[in-house]
Amino acid sequence: MESIVLSGLFAVALLASLLVKFWLATRQMRHVVRHRGAVPAAFAGSVSLAAHQKAADYTVAKGRLGLLATAFSAAVLLGWTLLGGLDALNTVVRDAVFPRFGGLAYQVALVLAFSAISGLLDLPFELYATFRLEQRFGFNRMTWKLYVVDTLKGIGLGLAFGVPIIALILWIMGAAGAAWWLWAWGAWMGIILVARVIYPIVISPVFNKFEPLADEALKERIQGLMTRCGFRAKGLFVMDGSLRSAHGNAYFTGLGASKRVVFFDTLLNKLAPGEVEAVLAHELGHFKLRHLLKMMLLSFATSLAGFALLGWLSAKVWFYSGLGAGVALDAPNDALALLLFLLVVPVFGFFVSPLMSQLSRRHEFEADAYACAQANGNDLAAALLKLHEDNAATLTPDPLYVRFWYSHPPASERIAALRLQTG
Repeated sequence: MESIVLSGLFAVALLASLLVKFWLATRQMRHVVRHRGAVPAAFAGSVSLAAHQKAADYTVAKGRLGLLATAFSAAVLLGWTLLGGLDALNTVVRDAVFPRFGGLAYQVALVLAFSAISGLLDLPFELYATFRLEQRFGFNRMTWKLYVVDTLKGIGLGLAFGVPIIALILWIMGAAGAAWWLWAWGAWMGIILVARVIYPIVISPVFNKFEPLADEALKERIQGLMTRCGFRAKGLFVMDGSLRSAHGNAYFTGLGASKRVVFFDTLLNKLAPGEVEAVLAHELGHFKLRHLLKMMLLSFATSLAGFALLGWLSAKVWFYSGLGAGVALDAPNDALALLLFLLVVPVFGFFVSPLMSQLSRRHEFEADAYACAQANGNDLAAALLKLHEDNAATLTPDPLYVRFWYSHPPASERIAALRLQTG
């Protein structure tokens, strides 16, 4: 009976989330098209009609591709679960690996096989987005050779780092008793913290080149800002983002002594020194206002709840049968439980995503206000407008779509708030 209830709940949640996603996406596209013909009054003197229409066309093109990807993903998810796809894959891998190499090897092999198939299924959409859609609007600078090299590097790093992590979590699930989920959560938190330390110095350089910031005047200006903000970084670096995309960004990464400030070369080419300072002041605002710490603690709390829930569900036969999988009596089922959980949780978590989006937007407004106190608010407004125009971000998104999906407030709202603060 429980398995039938779970199957019904999952099917209803999947259908409801799919309908909501389609409704929101079509609202967004219709709203953008309706406002395509004229630049919003607040930006009439600073944004050209051609740029405004390019942003509208880019938004609609991404929306249409997103609709196809969403429908395809829902069909694949249904295939993995209620239609028995994961159960079939599990049977094949178990029969091939378990008798020869044992339970842990079989479970790692199952996760790897699932990941490989999922990656191949997503590949057409990724390729189209990069080499057709982004190319059409002038953003893609990725070559096929670079794409293949990046893919091979990603696979290599995934095997080098991912396999030991997967093996560790699965070993804990099988060896730590009824409270395995608590030990697994602790191990996962440790992995996350270590990853934040080593990522900027080990992983990132595999894909990009990082050169010390050479502009001495800009460097002095930025160091003065960081001194005012009480922020210490190991260095200021410029990343060759233009190698893959025309989009620009700035961020700081790392933990403890490994913290570093990184600018995309595309960002430095587009913004004036004062605008660069203002953008970094915004990013430092997230640090100073402890947004990153708060989000990390929230992530730790939700992951603890997730591990606890998985610990409970993995012991229930109806959890497997309700999602189209069978329980093996002579082999471990931990990897199967983990994959089913990772497939299903996002469907139910979708309905709380507006809360996370709202929290993120609030943090962005707070970081903007902090930037106004540490740098020039007019420079930040000018930088935001340039970045939105260069990234072809629409100035006229659908308000409901924004409330549900946007992690950053629309440019119109951010710039209006900045103008109020700067007078």
